[in-house]
Amino acid sequence: MHTNIGPTCALYPMPSTIVGATVEGRANFLAIAHIGILNNCAPQYLTVSLKKFRHTAKGIHQAGTFSICLPTRSMVLAADYVGIVSGAKVDKSRIFDVFYGELETAPMIRECPVNMELKLHQVIDLPAHEVFVGELVASHVAPEALAKGKVDLEKVKPLLFDYASGWYWSLGEPVAPCWRAGRDYPAQQTEKEGR
Repeated sequence: MHTNIGPTCALYPMPSTIVGATVEGRANFLAIAHIGILNNCAPQYLTVSLKKFRHTAKGIHQAGTFSICLPTRSMVLAADYVGIVSGAKVDKSRIFDVFYGELETAPMIRECPVNMELKLHQVIDLPAHEVFVGELVASHVAPEALAKGKVDLEKVKPLLFDYASGWYWSLGEPVAPCWRAGRDYPAQQTEKEGR
């Protein structure tokens, strides 16, 4: 029998990302795992959930843009650091090699193999958090992270964040091909039932 552990979010691990925003004219970054994909068609919308007092939230409101950058396993120290110090007290613009794309106020990180720039579409106000819904404008991917024009997770080596254990994890082995593995399910069920 399953154990009821209360209203505990059990969707972890999540990709650990670094969200970039321009605050008072300066690039700022914050480690965030509370991100979401709202759809997979154009225009595509992604979400970032931040506590209202976050310095980065202030920047997203000011500029109307932000970035979502995907750090690698080798970036764990810097990625964690930008999540535990406030941009209101520490200048985080010098931690990474910063670049800009189509949106001139969404700072991205050259060390990250995957960077996405977003234009603010909507803000959802929750009691302690704000959910920023951004329209994906462009994705910038390092050539070494691509395979046949698509992001290759084995090459990216993304960080995964697990709230329950309080640890960063790495990606494991591929299990089965999406949208194809299930084709074998009906045949297996028939064999199992002796038909």
